[in-house]
Amino acid sequence: MVTPDAVWLALSEIQDPELPIAITDLGLVRSVDIDADVIRVRLIPTFVGCPALDLIREEVSRRLMALPAVRGVDVQYTFDEPWSLHRMTETGRAKLVAHGVSVPRVRLAEGATCPFCGSTDVVLESPFGPTLCRAVYYCRTCRNPVERFKPPADAALIVPNR
Repeated sequence: MVTPDAVWLALSEIQDPELPIAITDLGLVRSVDIDADVIRVRLIPTFVGCPALDLIREEVSRRLMALPAVRGVDVQYTFDEPWSLHRMTETGRAKLVAHGVSVPRVRLAEGATCPFCGSTDVVLESPFGPTLCRAVYYCRTCRNPVERFKPPADAALIVPNR
């Protein structure tokens, strides 16, 4: 029989395909249930329209099926609760900041902070970032482009503040 520790270790080794962070540090794993030799995993997407959802599901299935004594894996996305920043670990936050992604402390709608110099003199450059869930900002202090998770649609983030 597979152990919960073995399942969580395997999950912690799966990187998000678009960010340098494990899916466990990002807070995607909602629950893990083990019933003898079958593992059920429920994931919470950070962004409903994310094109990486199928890749993540496939990688979770592949990694867990590779564990000894596992005969089945069921991976589903749940929309019972929305993903929030509170689900992200401190390790995950640090990895994203080191990668140049601005990570809000509490709410997605709070002002951006430059991950390079720490300045809050950061403005929206484009609501269209390298992925659907990120926007591009510009730090006026160090003049670096900054990626950041998009706030909810009701946060009035569409017009740059220049």
